[in-house]
Amino acid sequence: MVATANATEIKVICSGAMRPALEELAPQFERASGHKLAISFAGTNVIRDRVQAGEAVDVIILAAPALDELIKQGKLAAKVDLVRSGVGVGVRAGSPRPDLSSAETFKRALLAAKSFSRSEGPSGVYIAGLIERMGIAEQMKAKTVVVRGRLVGDALVKGEADLGVQQVSELKSVPGVDVFPMPAEIAHITVFSAGLSAAAKASAAATSLIEFLTSPAAAPVIKAKGLDPA
Repeated sequence: MVATANATEIKVICSGAMRPALEELAPQFERASGHKLAISFAGTNVIRDRVQAGEAVDVIILAAPALDELIKQGKLAAKVDLVRSGVGVGVRAGSPRPDLSSAETFKRALLAAKSFSRSEGPSGVYIAGLIERMGIAEQMKAKTVVVRGRLVGDALVKGEADLGVQQVSELKSVPGVDVFPMPAEIAHITVFSAGLSAAAKASAAATSLIEFLTSPAAAPVIKAKGLDPA
């Protein structure tokens, strides 16, 4: 990518799963392109509300299904898939590793935990549905901490929860959290995509950001943060 004399500020709103990777990749993109990124981070519901309210933004990085809805509503003009993100299980560093060899042992780990944490985002929606399907929703209700405006890992390191579930990249971003994959039979992958406004779709600066995030140069950082290039 060649730096341009016509530097442009690109306004980006990004959800949590992609945050660790974007924080490292943003300076690389700015140095290579000469453009500047104005990035804000928020949860899925907050981002959706902001876009629906008409906030001016160039690029929105969000779970693909949420972006599809915004495109149907005419709020965005295009979508490009960026990463695949798996849901993981976290505990405070040094805590006994939960048995995650099967869906049944995961269910037992949930029931054995004194407290459990999840988010309101895609991983939280998934795990809430899974708990319902496992038939333990009532047993989990009183001991579940739903985090808002922060990460599940924060609840784990502060001792507010013994066990937590969130996107692997978000769990890994909190020091002091050990992260494990979900059992294969109940593993859940979410695609996170970049949505572009109509103006951004025609903007060379915005499209250069998407090209960079989907390039081989970005892949090592994406993988190191617990994600897979889409």
